[in-house]
Amino acid sequence: MVRVGLTGGIGAGKSEVARRLVALGAALIDADVAAREVVAPGTPGLARIAAVFGDGVLTSDGALDRERVAAIVFADSARRAELNAIVHPLVGEWMMAAEQAAVASSGPDAVVVHDVPLLAENNLAGRYDLVIVVDVPPEVQLSRLVKDRGMPQEQARERMAAQATREDRLAVADIVVDNSGSLTDLDRRIGEVWETLREAAMT
Repeated sequence: MVRVGLTGGIGAGKSEVARRLVALGAALIDADVAAREVVAPGTPGLARIAAVFGDGVLTSDGALDRERVAAIVFADSARRAELNAIVHPLVGEWMMAAEQAAVASSGPDAVVVHDVPLLAENNLAGRYDLVIVVDVPPEVQLSRLVKDRGMPQEQARERMAAQATREDRLAVADIVVDNSGSLTDLDRRIGEVWETLREAAMT
């Protein structure tokens, strides 16, 4: 098995890369999905958040009110640390269980790709055998966020500034996927990357 960390700045096209790797046979474990699953209604994670933050962070149907929680934790770093102390270990456990299931399904030569948006920011590179960084120049990021997602330019710049710098991401990369070209270019590059991952999984 090879454990791969996949990351990239907002607008770089990480999801396109993930889709192509899955189509080639990779098992994908998504940190964002994990973060939602561990606080779904009825989970111990949601119960712990309600116990710490009060029932005001729940919607009328018992789900987590994400906007309410965000308003609390982004205004207070101590409260954000409390939330992270609850959620992060649960996410880690969920992702480990998902990885074990992927290996059981795919066999010992599995290529397991962890889609981790904040890999560089949270210093997680050491958890993976290989780190793939999807890279585009900042001006391409900005253009995609404004044109493709309809994001106001100022908001797009703020979102980019809140993430790790391009240099910081590239510093943790074992494999860089330049996604500033066409989808045909991307397909060709992912074909090369897949060969590297398959070789790593079998050694």
